[in-house]
Amino acid sequence: MNQPFNVVGLGEALWDIFPDSARFGGAPTNMACILSGIAKHDVSVKMISAVGKDTLGNDAIEALVKHNVDTSFIQVNAFPTGTVHINLDELHQATYTFAENSAWDHLVWDDQLHNIAKNTQAVCFGSLAQRNETSRITIMNFLKAMSESAIKVFDVNLRPPFYTKDIILNSLNLANVLKLNEEELPFIAELMGISGNESSLLKEVQKLFELTSIIFTKGEEGSILIHRDELIEVPVIPTSVIDTVGAGDSFTAACILGLLRNEKLTDIAKFAAYISSYVCSQRGATPELPQSMFVFN
Repeated sequence: MNQPFNVVGLGEALWDIFPDSARFGGAPTNMACILSGIAKHDVSVKMISAVGKDTLGNDAIEALVKHNVDTSFIQVNAFPTGTVHINLDELHQATYTFAENSAWDHLVWDDQLHNIAKNTQAVCFGSLAQRNETSRITIMNFLKAMSESAIKVFDVNLRPPFYTKDIILNSLNLANVLKLNEEELPFIAELMGISGNESSLLKEVQKLFELTSIIFTKGEEGSILIHRDELIEVPVIPTSVIDTVGAGDSFTAACILGLLRNEKLTDIAKFAAYISSYVCSQRGATPELPQSMFVFN
């Protein structure tokens, strides 16, 4: 039996505070939980983040364990476990208010993380977890320690005011897969001084940063997937939307799984669309997924 792929969610682990409840989240955390649920036995998913010495920190670790995510590399420090207050508008679209100076802002680089990085086949990281220098250095070091052949997904995940031009450009230069949405593409285009329609912009960004793949999500308008020279448009699968939190992260998880398994791009697209549609129909970012959705297995 082949050794399982090692996949890491790298960055913020926090609690989504809704008006009526609190649910575990954070973009790389959501990805890790969903991927662990859909991957079965050929992927080992680890979360690398930091939580506080508090109830929310203990609950975060329990939530990850419940989703079969390895918590061995979760650091515990003196800062509070991260939270984000989420408001949903009448169209169920979310806005976010992040607590500052959280535990995940203080993720420390060490020899243990260096060894993990060398043996990781795929990682997902974003810009938010780089708002503090300590975690930013750790994330950059992790990416640099990984194999050249590993999948390095940069989920842009712009959360004003927690990003800079340098953070975005450094991340793009170290990544080989880019995940972004329809609000983030114009920002990247302006940053690079390029113009055109969606497809031409995406191909230009792919060329500028020598990216293997791009995952571009557009909410109700579907998605575009690019892998090497292939580009396909992915229609959205209609559903009764409860909230959109985690939809993009679940799409990313399905794409990472498909890329690791070298699946056809059309199959990856269909699976990702089904997973993200289902997540939109549930409360929270990491619902339990029905077995019938595991079309790769």
